[in-house]
Amino acid sequence: MKGLYIHIPFCKSKCYYCDFNSIVNTEYQDEYIEALIREINLLEEKNFDTIFIGGGTPTILSIKNLEKLLRTVKEFTPKEFTIEANPGTLNLEKLNMLKKYGVNRLSIGLQSTDNKVLKKLGRIHTYEQFLINFKDAKSLGFKNINVDLMFNLPDQNVNEFIETLLNVIKLEPQHISCYSLIIEEDTRFYNLYQNDELNLLDEEEERLLYHTMINLLKENGYNQYEISNFAKIGYECRHNIIYWSDDEYIGVGAGAHSYINGIRYSNVKDIKKYIYNIKNYGNAIEEKNILTKEEHMAEFMFLGLRMNCGININKFKSKFNEDVMQVYGNEILDLIDKGLIEKYGENIRLTEKGRDLSNLVFVSFLK
Repeated sequence: MKGLYIHIPFCKSKCYYCDFNSIVNTEYQDEYIEALIREINLLEEKNFDTIFIGGGTPTILSIKNLEKLLRTVKEFTPKEFTIEANPGTLNLEKLNMLKKYGVNRLSIGLQSTDNKVLKKLGRIHTYEQFLINFKDAKSLGFKNINVDLMFNLPDQNVNEFIETLLNVIKLEPQHISCYSLIIEEDTRFYNLYQNDELNLLDEEEERLLYHTMINLLKENGYNQYEISNFAKIGYECRHNIIYWSDDEYIGVGAGAHSYINGIRYSNVKDIKKYIYNIKNYGNAIEEKNILTKEEHMAEFMFLGLRMNCGININKFKSKFNEDVMQVYGNEILDLIDKGLIEKYGENIRLTEKGRDLSNLVFVSFLK
């Protein structure tokens, strides 16, 4: 099995843009970790190339619960073991614990180096707290650190984001993720947006910022390997590449998703129901979706095209016993004619223009 995703749904507070499966109430933390460990122990698969503990905020866990969880997965010995960490919930004691149990990649959610922007996002930390955590992690020997940033934030101009980016580049993390703000339903930002109370960049300004960001990162040794992800050579996130490459993974925890043998599974989102189902039935699967061949081929295309290398024509043939040009010839030729994708050796990939208009490309494969 390629990857294992472990979901921790607890947060200190809900960021104003976040629609992830997370809650502020940590009342059920002990029970949740016991249920989570039971679900992990019931897995038949024990060999994983990657483990990714995400959330929510995994580093909000108490030292006791964090150690319980890490001890449970220690036997899996993945090549890449990532945990998401938020400043304000991270300290030297937790960093030492992560190091002790084999975590070799940190993904730290910073979003901005401007404290005023952080406050507008509903973040619980300051830039200075992030710097302490980052420097502590480096001093303890963590050699693979990702920093998450966001752009097109309320009242943020191009220069302000570039200043954030330059501040982070100076720290020399191995990986930087840069995501444009997406307004999701059931978030505080969604309500503000509906009332025309969010001042965001227009489409042209956002595109200028995106290209400026790509060029700046490239100049500083960060290779863009996916629409929103940049890494120094050899530090691409193996776990996320599993998703984009149509490889298999297992997800455990409330609301987690799995993908096995062309079937997508999802666990119940509600934390109390998750705990109850694991205790009483040994699993918390709520939905099971068997992909048709057409759905599977479409996912292969639009997920794979997120990566700069694109999709491999021979892999498509091997996986589906179909020639990609026989299945999507009209769509591919039309997108090439529009300058949105190109053939590159045995691969089909987005052009620069295609990355700007990626959603238009992706929907072309949804028949």
